[in-house]
Amino acid sequence: MEKRNRNIPIFFRVTPQERERIEENMKKAGVMSLRVYLLKMALSGYIIQLDLTETRELVTLLRSVSNNMNQIARRANETRSIYEADILDLQARYDALWGKAKDILKTLAELQGI
Repeated sequence: MEKRNRNIPIFFRVTPQERERIEENMKKAGVMSLRVYLLKMALSGYIIQLDLTETRELVTLLRSVSNNMNQIARRANETRSIYEADILDLQARYDALWGKAKDILKTLAELQGI
């Protein structure tokens, strides 16, 4: 039989309201196991649930900019000229990309203060 690493039990009692609050916090953190949640909270003191919506938008913008750059490069290689409208569109998408990147970095910097 395999020996368990964690062999010291810890027990404590809570009120129904406290139990309900613990379960709500577990759901917010995306943790399904009460044991895992309580152990994580006891050892580190906090759980961070990241909303990666902005990161997904950033990836979409990156793909868009990459596609535009490839189309412009192909056209430049074929015709030996680049349209000003293509450059302006690429600059606008690049600015949007950096705007999203700055938003994400700002959010991460705020999380660091926790």
